[in-house]
Amino acid sequence: MVLLPPFCPLAGLNALRIAGLRATVLLLLTLLIKAKIRIQAFSALGIALLLLQTLIALAVLVPLALAAIAAAAYGLNQRSKAA
Repeated sequence: MVLLPPFCPLAGLNALRIAGLRATVLLLLTLLIKAKIRIQAFSALGIALLLLQTLIALAVLVPLALAAIAAAAYGLNQRSKAA
């Protein structure tokens, strides 16, 4: 004698519920991976912009510092000649 499983009228509903949960998990996992990629990309962009800002500041400030040092040396040289 073969034992058949009892007939369950909600079996189709359970299958739909499981398929829905799988789809939801897949969607959330995809969104999580997308967010992680986006965070890494914008972090790299922020680091690149910070590096660019630092290089520009150095390109502007180094010549100004050299000009200030040269002006101070010239001023000291003129003061020693006047004395």
